[in-house]
This record gives sequence, C-alpha cells and structure tokens, in this order.
Amino acid sequence: MPTLVEDISVPANLSVRQAPLEVSLLTGGVDRPYAQGLAMALIAKGVRLDVIGSDYVDSPEMQTTSGLHFFNLWPPQSANRTAVGKLSRVLRHYASLIRYTAAAKPKVFHILWNSKVQFFDRTLLMLYYKAMGKKVALTAHNVNEAKRDGKDSFLNRLTLRMQYWLTDHIFVHTQKMKDELISDFGVRDRVITVIRHPINDAFPDTSMTPAEAKKKLGLQSHDKALLCFGRIKPYKGIEHMLETFRILAKQDRSYRLIIAGEAEKRNEDYLNEIKRLIPSELMHDERILLKAQFIPDEDVELYLKAADVMVLPYNQIFQSGVLFLGYSFGLPVVATDVGSFKEEVIEARTGFMAQPGDPADLARAINDYFSSDLYKDLGKTRTEIKEHADTHHSWTAVAELTRNAYSSSLKKN
Repeated sequence: MPTLVEDISVPANLSVRQAPLEVSLLTGGVDRPYAQGLAMALIAKGVRLDVIGSDYVDSPEMQTTSGLHFFNLWPPQSANRTAVGKLSRVLRHYASLIRYTAAAKPKVFHILWNSKVQFFDRTLLMLYYKAMGKKVALTAHNVNEAKRDGKDSFLNRLTLRMQYWLTDHIFVHTQKMKDELISDFGVRDRVITVIRHPINDAFPDTSMTPAEAKKKLGLQSHDKALLCFGRIKPYKGIEHMLETFRILAKQDRSYRLIIAGEAEKRNEDYLNEIKRLIPSELMHDERILLKAQFIPDEDVELYLKAADVMVLPYNQIFQSGVLFLGYSFGLPVVATDVGSFKEEVIEARTGFMAQPGDPADLARAINDYFSSDLYKDLGKTRTEIKEHADTHHSWTAVAELTRNAYSSSLKKN
C-alpha cells in the first residue's frame, strides 16, 4: 500500500506542460462496479487518482493500474461482530480517513457515497474537508433516499441541505434529480451536472449461453423467465410483482418468476412479508424462485442470462443501476412509469412500460413483451440493447463531463 504522502517528480518543462489533475475518489467502501468503472475511465482521461475503499472495493485493477493509488481505510471485519466491535471498526475507519485527508495531495475530493454515519459525513466531515482546502464533488445517486423510503425527517433534510451547500459540484443521473436539488434544497443550477447513468460492466460475462443459464437454475428452455434483481427493499414494489404473477400464472403455466437479491437487516420485515405473500402452490412447483441472499459477482451473469426479461415494478425511484446492469447483458426491461424510467426504456425497442402500483397493467405490459419481436428474436434483441447501452451510456462520456467539472471547480476561488 502506498504511503499517505509521496514525492512526485516535477517535469523540467512544467511551464509548458500542464500538471496532472489529482483527485481522491471516496467510495464509502461500497458499490465496487461504479467505483471501478469511473476510476478506470478517469485514468484513461489522464486523471491521477487516490481511491479510498475497502476490501469489497479492492480488485486487481485497483492494485495494478498506473496512476491509481488504492487506500483501504476500512479495518477488516472481525469474526465476532459485536456492537462494540462494529463501533470500533467504524471509529478506526474515520480516524484513518481524517489522517488521510490531512496528508492527501489531491485538491479535489469526489464523494461517490458517504461512509457510514450519514449525519457526521454530511456535516462535520464536510466542514473538515473544506477546512483542509479541498474542493468537494459529490455524486448524488439519490437526492433524498429517506424520502424515497418513507423515512424523511427535519434532521435528514437539514443535514442533506448542509452537505449540498458545502459541495462545490454535484453530479446527478437525471434532469428530475437536478430539478429536485434546485427546488427542495436550493442548489444553484450552475453547480449541477447531469450525467446519464453508465452501464455496469464490472461483472464477469463468460461464454455461458442463456440456455445453459436456464438449465443451471432448473428452468426449461421454453419457460418465460421474469427477473426481479437486486437488494430487496420496499420501494421496489415486489408485492405488486407477486400479484401480477398470480394473474400471469393463471394465463400461462410456462411463466417463471425469479427474485434474486439480499435484504438488509432493516428490510427483514419486508422480506418476511414477501415470503408470506408467495402462494405455496407456486413455490411448491417452483414457478417462483426466491433467492433472498447475497449474489456473488461471479453469479450475476447466471441470473441475467437465464432471464428473458428484467421486471422493475418500482413504487418510487429516480434512476436505478439495476436497469443498466440488465442493459449491459442485453436484457429487455419491463418497468413502471416512475422516476426517469420512461426516458431510458424505449417502448418496443428496449422494453415496455406499465403504471406503478397496478398489477393488472404490469401483467398487460409483460404479455405485450412476450408477444413482441423483442422476445421472438431475443438473441438479436440482446445484441441491439448492448449496442444501445454502449453508445448512450458509456463511461468515456461520464469521465469527460466529470473531469471538466473537476477542472472548473479548481479554477474557482
């Protein structure tokens, strides 16, 4: 691991050669695919990076890429995960992060995700970054996550407002998110950049065929496989999907529903409710497959290739990385009309839309998909969707906009 302070040789012709842009990328120790994708794209643009991560974010690319220094500032998890042990781990992380900041050469700190204690990260830690002379960029993947989850509060909004106010530049994935930042938090238009959500290309994509993937999951080649993928959370509307599947299962016995993803401890009650709602007869004959567990990176392609369509029955969202994960594997999508899904799902080309909270309309959209040319020529569809994603959601475009924002922030007093 590199030391916190390193000597950098200064070119003799510094007066004519522009010094490299140096940035610290703070990942919060999560979301390795996004962190890796952005880091590699920024390196290709000539940015020198310190990546602040964890065991989860670490990868061979993080250790071997020229111009990138990886700092694992999260202590390893103890086998005995007591409350005291967890607290000690978090405190040691913050102590390491504070020491790193005091010695770090990069003038730009880009926060992809806050670390752990949201109120501390949004307030005191932000004030510390500013006191150390850092320009702070922030990717707001969710403008107000607590509002989305029905857990908003005055304190939550106050600390969010403070973080947004202290940030020099904010990146969002949709125009609707930008509009909410301006209307709800008073963020200035000129400090916000809308970047289209990039494709998620960090997961292995082997020569496994869809037929082989279906067989591994115990599905028949003619089964119509619907996939709900990702962490199990209330806003994702899985209860509506189960009601939709009741409708579909009565129409056609070849329908299969796969629900794959883990539920965080705070969402265990919701998972239990989902289990209660699954009809026993559909579980018994394996027409519904519930994989309520962490899905390792190497298994992601199994589910994305076994499925014939990704279903996003969400109640509320701005944008979802799961949508673009599906696109990266060429998987068509049926989504509800919430957030910015309508901007990204092209009717009859990349998928179909339905009304949120309406199981009958969702069933209609799924039937429309299986009656369409998208499904009838799925091999060709997958290729075309991949090409669409590569063209419109490239990391190269994201890195270009991001680098320009870094440079602009450094020019401001």
